[in-house]
Amino acid sequence: VQLQASGGGSVQAGGSLRLSCAASGRTFSNWRMGWFRQAPGKERKFVSYINWNSGRTSYADSVEGRFTISRDHAKNLVYLQMNSLKPEDTAVYYCATGSMSVTDYFTDSGKWPYWGQGTQVTVSS
Repeated sequence: VQLQASGGGSVQAGGSLRLSCAASGRTFSNWRMGWFRQAPGKERKFVSYINWNSGRTSYADSVEGRFTISRDHAKNLVYLQMNSLKPEDTAVYYCATGSMSVTDYFTDSGKWPYWGQGTQVTVSS
């Protein structure tokens, strides 16, 4: 399984960015795709996930209502649309994947077996 994240950058507070994660190496039926982020000196934290088949989603409280996760079956892409960005959203963002059973405790980064490289998001005030 390979994941390739892209789309990070620098924006001012209130701006928007869309991250993409290209997934390859297997079919992802009954798998879950997620986004985590890690700020300097802090642990990696759950941001959002989407179930590949059903499209069911979940968000961290800190991004609920501002971020939207989606997927494109045909292109094996997962997106994270980030609106109303705040300086505290500044972090390296990682996409991750794993089967539904393995990622049952989805907020625990240790439960996700496959990771992409990070993409930096910087939000200035």
